This record gives sequence, C-alpha cells and structure tokens, in this order.
Amino acid sequence: MPATPARPAEFASVEDITERFAAHGYIADRRLATTVFLLTRLDKPVLLEGPAGVGKTELAKALAAATGRRLLRLQCYEGQDESRALYEWDYGKQLLYTQMLRDKIGDLTADAPDLASAVRRIEEQDSVFFSDRFLAPRPLLEAVRGEEPAVLLIDEVDRADEALEAVLLECLAEYQVSVPEIGTYTAKVPPYVILTSNNTRDLSAALKRRCLHLFLDYPDAERELEILRAKDTGLSEATARHLVEVVRGLRELQLRKNPSISETVDWARTLAVLGVEELDPEVLADTANVVLKYERDLGRALDVLPRLVDPNRTLPEPGHHHDGHGHHHHNGHHHNHDHDHDHDHEEDGRAVRAAMDQQGRHDDGYYGAPGPGPTRRTTPGAGQGARAFAAIARRRAV
Repeated sequence: MPATPARPAEFASVEDITERFAAHGYIADRRLATTVFLLTRLDKPVLLEGPAGVGKTELAKALAAATGRRLLRLQCYEGQDESRALYEWDYGKQLLYTQMLRDKIGDLTADAPDLASAVRRIEEQDSVFFSDRFLAPRPLLEAVRGEEPAVLLIDEVDRADEALEAVLLECLAEYQVSVPEIGTYTAKVPPYVILTSNNTRDLSAALKRRCLHLFLDYPDAERELEILRAKDTGLSEATARHLVEVVRGLRELQLRKNPSISETVDWARTLAVLGVEELDPEVLADTANVVLKYERDLGRALDVLPRLVDPNRTLPEPGHHHDGHGHHHHNGHHHNHDHDHDHDHEEDGRAVRAAMDQQGRHDDGYYGAPGPGPTRRTTPGAGQGARAFAAIARRRAV
C-alpha cells in the first residue's frame, strides 16, 4: 500500500530543521527553527515581520526545499483584487468551447417555442461552463485544492489593501476557499503558510491572531559570517569576517536602505571575482554600489569607509573629493550620521532659504531693497507715459 503524502519529510525536531535548512544554504537560529517546527505541527501560518533583506522570503524557499513541497507564491501589491489571489474564470476557454459546441447549442434550443424557453434551456447548462474545467486557480486556491502538498508564500502582505486581508482570513483560518458557482474547497493536506511583511503599514488584529508571529532582524556578526560561508562566496575567511564588520558599520549610518544579507553575499562574491584578498577603502569604494542603491547613501558611506576598514584611520572632513573614484561631494552637504538623508537635505534647504531672507543682502541699487532704492532712476517726465499724459492735459486745457 503506497504511503500517504499527508506530511512529506516531516521534521523530527527543532535540531532537524536547523540541519536540513543548513543543507539548503539557509542558516536558522534556534528561535526561528522553533517557530518553523510549530508551524508544521500546529498547522498555523507564520507571519514574519522585519526590514527588507533579512531572509523572510528565503525562509519559505528553504522550507519548500527541505520538505520536498512545491512552492506557491502570492506577491502582494497595492490595488490587488481577490481574483488575482484566489481564482479567475478562463473566459477565453469558455468562449472557445461555446463556438465549438455551437451546433449542440442550436440543437438544444431548436424546438423551443419562444425566446424565453430557449434562454432557460441555456441557463440550465451554466454548470457546464462554470466548473473546474474552466476555473483558473491562483495561488491561494491552488494551495488549498491541490493534491500535492505545498508551501504557500504570501509575500509583502503589508503592501496589499485591507480588503485582501479579509479574503485571507477564511483561507488561513480553515484552509478553505469558497467559489460561489461551485462550492467550497477544503485542503486535504494543509499547506505550510508563510506571510512576510516589511512593516510599511500595520496589519489587522484578526490576521495576526490567526498566525504565529516572529520578528526577523539583521543577524549578529557570527551568524552573518556563517551565512557567507554557507553561500560559498569564494572569499577567504579573514576577508569575509572583515567585510561583515564593514557592512554592520554601514547599517549603523541610518541609511535610506541598509545593505541586506543577500547584498552582503553579492558584495563578497564581487570581491572574490576581483581577486581581493585584503579589504582597503579604494576597492570597497569602487564596489560599494553593489550594496548601496541610493546616491546619498553612497556618498555618506564613502566618507566613512576608511574608518570602517581601519578604525585607527583619521577621516577627512565631510565634502571631500574621492580622487580616482569619480565620487564628488559638494561642500554644502554635511554628512551627519545621526540624522537620515531627508533631514540633512531639509537642513540644507532651510539654510539656503534663510540666507535669501536676510536683510541687506542686496545693494542700494536693487529695486525693492530697504533704503532709498535704486540710485539711478529715470528722470521724472522723461518716459513715454509722461509725454502721453502731458499731451492729454494740453488738449483738455484747450
């Protein structure tokens, strides 16, 4: 008798999860592994919240790989409606079948005494055209009605509208989806469900109540180094450790977008490809665009990279030139690492506006400046308007 596929490759323990995830290149600490273990035993979804790039999406991929389940992904976005998440009717296929069965439809209505009777006969066939044959399942329905066990990833749920959250409640609470024309589908094998959020908005209490919750943050230095080892970047151990310290220093700058773990891996691979054996500010400046995707973040980082590489190095004043790297920072922009880039820009703008409002910034010749006004004025009566006025006055006098 064949084995039931109800729980393929079930985890035996928390330690088993850690080992099997590591075999697929995902380094999980005990807290994360425990949460995943509870997900598989309690059949409850897990909501992962935290900054972008800490491994939330990769966790779902690792879970699918470690359990042999197929991965179904629903990428959320603003304005997404339920049809994109649940199902759609394949109207093209319905129309094609209608054309192919045109003769049959004609036979069906051939002896109808009137139009109303013909319409009723066609209506009786609705169930044929609104059936599984013409249903186009989207990730939520596919995860519920599919015969093959799945991992359902609902990615960046915080980007979706609140209306989609309401659609998710039935699916996550009962692992079922209702299709009005057909009925209710209930999962034979409940999927493993992982929701991710970058905290761009608060999620509803009802959604959170149905989920286990875990906040993922950037890992400590040792764990991030372990991740680099697992990804086999080609960088030496000492250089990789040094790079991790540099990246952690960059994350303390309150950048608009901090370097993610995956970007750290990309940076390590980039340096390995370039044959870098020891980090120096020049090579990091040349490749910093791998992890920094905003110009102001890049400018701020270039000012501190020498100190991050060598803490004993003396930094130049903000606004210096990075000779040989094509980076130029205008002297008016002070890189204050205690404030974000928007605050710095606002401060610079206020200073410019305040200078424009200072009294005495114009000389006496500027029209509108305080004081007597322009020193050179047109002689009264010499203008075209004055001559015209004089001519009118003369006519009236006559």
